[in-house]
Amino acid sequence: MVADKKSGTVICTSFTCGKRHDFRLFKDSNLQINQKIKILADTGFQGIKKFHKNSEIPKKRFKKQKLTPSDKLENRRISSQRVKIENIIGFIKRFKIISERYRSRRKRFSLRFNLISSICNFDLMF
Repeated sequence: MVADKKSGTVICTSFTCGKRHDFRLFKDSNLQINQKIKILADTGFQGIKKFHKNSEIPKKRFKKQKLTPSDKLENRRISSQRVKIENIIGFIKRFKIISERYRSRRKRFSLRFNLISSICNFDLMF
């Protein structure tokens, strides 16, 4: 799911059958994003700099190696910018379509998810 940070609207969505990692789905979708646009992703998108130079992800700590105070401040800054996107994801999860196993027809999943995203966009307008 791609969302706008300023307006909080869901811009586009992508799906696949079965379990697939978010970053792999991003790579397979061939989504073309202008290089002037900044991407704020979570730590699951390690390696996104190869596909989009203007992107930021929080730094991960390694085994037996703690983050420096400057890294912690940088992670806090990134997470404070991402909070609106996380709220959108939480809003969509209230409909239980992505928080639980989808047990209806697979063909209708994308339609229903896009309808819920539209409800989210409509809710943010008012």
